[in-house]
Amino acid sequence: MARAMWKGAIQFGLVTIPVKLYLATESKGISFNMLHKDDLSRIQMKVWCPVEDEPISRSDTVKGFEYAPGEYVVVTDEDLERVPLKTVRSIEIELFTQAERDDAAVRFVKSAYYLEPDKVGRKAFNLLKSVLLEDELTAICKVVIKDREALAALDPFGDTMLLTTLHWPDEIRATSELDLGDETYDFKPAELAMARQLVSAMTGEFDPAQYKDEYREALEAVIMAKVEGKETVAVQAPEEGGKLIDLMAALEASVNAAKSARETDSKKPVSVSEAKEAKERGKSASGAAVSKKRASAKTDDDEATAKPARKRKTA
Repeated sequence: MARAMWKGAIQFGLVTIPVKLYLATESKGISFNMLHKDDLSRIQMKVWCPVEDEPISRSDTVKGFEYAPGEYVVVTDEDLERVPLKTVRSIEIELFTQAERDDAAVRFVKSAYYLEPDKVGRKAFNLLKSVLLEDELTAICKVVIKDREALAALDPFGDTMLLTTLHWPDEIRATSELDLGDETYDFKPAELAMARQLVSAMTGEFDPAQYKDEYREALEAVIMAKVEGKETVAVQAPEEGGKLIDLMAALEASVNAAKSARETDSKKPVSVSEAKEAKERGKSASGAAVSKKRASAKTDDDEATAKPARKRKTA
């Protein structure tokens, strides 16, 4: 296996699990070189300094952030290490939510694109979108983008459709190259029960709107502190290696912390906008319940002829 691209730890409550990240995919596409059309020699891209009016070595370049027009501050690798976020060196589990493990396409996802139909094609576009939505289907297709053919999934997405390109099977690297060990583990019932308690306390609906890019904000703060000549403090990396821990004690403390956090959140005053949103969600839920009751009132003949709906898989 290639060299790890990231080292850190999974944070599961108060349990720390040191891990390394490796790319799970590799490109199998054909790459082209740029040639001079007259003599077919391979061209070179040089780094040019406009002040000295001459090429310079890449080793003589540094990262710079333009904080004002024409004004730059140099940002070093050491500065990036000082971004005050735990997620710089840890995978922080925020929430557990239901997953569709039988949907292989989820693990092959590469890139996503919105679709915008031409005016003359809007009716057919929306017809296809309606069929996919009502029958809970995904269209698997192939398309060439940027000189490469891609396998893709086409799904309804709000008022448009989303084309999600997928990795080809031979681009997915085998896990056999990972050092996962040969040990087998027999977990005690108490350990499983405590772990499930923690997961249950952290389980909820995934709402992307509740998350923001805190790294970007923290990096901006580090940069502006450097512009103003202030000192920044480096983030302490989690310890590597097989540090022995009392797993049960860590799980129990994590469960108590998660329960305490939920109780604190439930006591927070609710704003007018939040109350309105909760009211609307309640209306939607009650409407869905009515629909379910109506659906359950079908006759046996109706149920015999009706097409069974498949549960829609989500990424």
